[in-house]
Amino acid sequence: MVNLGNTFMSAQTFAPRSLETEIQFLKGIGPRLAPLFGKLGVKTVADLLFHVPRRYEDRRNIPPIRSVRPGQHATVRGELIEVSSATKGRGMVIIKATIADESGQINLTWFNQPWIGKKLREYKGEILAYGMVKEAHYGCEISSPEWETVGEEEEAEEFGKIVPVYALSEGIPQKTIRRAVRFALDQYLPLVRDPLTPPILKAQMLRPLRWSITQIHRPESDEFRAQARQRLVFEDFFYMQLALQMRRLQSHQEEGIGFPLAALDVPVLQEIEGMLPFDMTGAQKRVLGEILRDMESPHPMNRLVQGDVGSGKTAIAAAAMLAAVRCGYQAALMAPTEILAEQHYINLHRLFDPHGIKTVLMVGKLSTKDKRKAIDEAATGTAQIAIGTHALIQQGVSFHRLGLAIVDEQHRFGVMQRAALRQKGLTTPDVVVMTATPIPRTLTMTVFGDLDLSVIDELPPGRKSIKTHWKQANERGAIYSSIRSLIAEGQQAYFVCPMISESEKMQTQAAEDLFYRLSSIQYPGFRVGLLHGQMKPTEKEATMEAFRRHELDILVSTVVIEVGVDVPNAGIMVIEDAHRFGLTQLHQLRGRVGRSSQQSFCVLISDGRNEEARGRLEALVATNDGFRIAETDLRLRGPGEIAGTKQSGNLDFKVADLVQDGKMLEVARQAAIDLLKSDPNLELPEHAAILDRVLGQKGNRALVTVS
Repeated sequence: MVNLGNTFMSAQTFAPRSLETEIQFLKGIGPRLAPLFGKLGVKTVADLLFHVPRRYEDRRNIPPIRSVRPGQHATVRGELIEVSSATKGRGMVIIKATIADESGQINLTWFNQPWIGKKLREYKGEILAYGMVKEAHYGCEISSPEWETVGEEEEAEEFGKIVPVYALSEGIPQKTIRRAVRFALDQYLPLVRDPLTPPILKAQMLRPLRWSITQIHRPESDEFRAQARQRLVFEDFFYMQLALQMRRLQSHQEEGIGFPLAALDVPVLQEIEGMLPFDMTGAQKRVLGEILRDMESPHPMNRLVQGDVGSGKTAIAAAAMLAAVRCGYQAALMAPTEILAEQHYINLHRLFDPHGIKTVLMVGKLSTKDKRKAIDEAATGTAQIAIGTHALIQQGVSFHRLGLAIVDEQHRFGVMQRAALRQKGLTTPDVVVMTATPIPRTLTMTVFGDLDLSVIDELPPGRKSIKTHWKQANERGAIYSSIRSLIAEGQQAYFVCPMISESEKMQTQAAEDLFYRLSSIQYPGFRVGLLHGQMKPTEKEATMEAFRRHELDILVSTVVIEVGVDVPNAGIMVIEDAHRFGLTQLHQLRGRVGRSSQQSFCVLISDGRNEEARGRLEALVATNDGFRIAETDLRLRGPGEIAGTKQSGNLDFKVADLVQDGKMLEVARQAAIDLLKSDPNLELPEHAAILDRVLGQKGNRALVTVS
């Protein structure tokens, strides 16, 4: 949210009007409507000025009703001629209204909104409606349209113009918010001061702020509206990028740990390659080299490592942890779920235990005795490596000599969680943030713009592209038959059951049911194993080890195997009810196969019950490229859900859209870098208003420290 309070005069005693005036004092709002505006995040005049329209209606030329066609979004205007209501099924109330103009008529339909019927029955006059036009039994209809009445006042103000349409909360009609915005523009716009200096405006070819606010609400033309939006999008990105770049510069100046890697008897790369059962790729060695150089530096490391599924980020994490331990420090790895933390613990314990490096697990479901033991071993230094969830950053957990903190699956954590783990260190420990799936570039520049970036852009040699097929549920018999032939030839297969709910118990029941059907009905002659989240860590490890040794032909599992599982002979992945999984999760699951030179297959079984689910399945079939999948996921789900907006605090944009405005983000980032070259702390008087904006934005105070 844009906070203008530090930029503009706000004390009522010094100014008759202020941009921080509470919304209730605006004409036409009052104390009754103010709480409803508050639900929209509009509490002050400043908030209202930056509550930009979510779309516009071009009322300069509204088409005749007869010209609209099914499949298009349209705005229609007509006289209300009929209203009816009916109750169907289990009490569902259906409201139908018919409006007409000189060319024809169209039906409007609402479901379970009886108050709309009451309001329409009391109204006589014209209506404006917007929505998707669909074909009906008799002509066309619009289901659940946005709508408003057309009175004489609206006719005078808004006819023949480009009219803004705002996001609303129940109880606030469009005309109320439009009137409030008009009043705010007329009475308060002169108080707006532009934080951006003339050189910045000229260099970026941006319009002044007052002009942009006016044109975003009351555009004179599509061209002016686009220019106004460009200015406001730049601001959204610019202040956030300044905060991220200032934090990055500050971290490079802080005092940290200079790990004495050059003094080790055996170089870290040499030792870790002796432990691993495979040779590291050139990309892994390059990224490890970047991490080790950061570790040798006396300043804290803040590095993001991203790579596609199967690129080997766990090996890099292990090497970095080994480096910390060999230099006399501890390392901690924080994962977002207990299942993932347990998987990392199993793998790293197996890797390090033969070399005298003790690892401990810290997750919430440990017994009190085991939890206390793990905490004591971390605090005394008996354990050199701790692996866990948020339990690592809880009060009461401390470390003897923490030098390296690794955050895995970073999109589940934000700035505050990373900072909390860092505070557990002896001094300021190095931080590596890792992800198994590439992040869209726009998200990298926002949520993680304060971090240095390393990309593992190479898969192990000899890998073949995984062939992915989407099959309907009624084809399951033929699929099972084909897989039977492949297993008979010596391949192994994963069968993943759907995540029916967030309940781990529900997942377990689904897995057990699938295990029974496969082992007793479909594949009675093969060895079938079961893996799920409620098994004890020792049971999970034993099951996975049996699968690795090919003592099992089929492994039925929940998403326990989403990450960290590497069985080269497993070349078949079957995902039941694939529409229940997210796109990134499907890509992660597919990445469990394709880990050898043999041809691997991924079969998605789903009827694709809605458009969004079909989009995910089609995207997975179309490509194995994790970066393309990440961009598709961004378009389908939006940045907040992917990046964890609630945790990150860095995506609360008023105008900008990471999908639509990626190019402007890069422009704003470069502008921020250029400004900080001449004024690293924004100390010059002409930049005071910019600094106020940077510190005023939600989330930025966690990044920027001003002395």
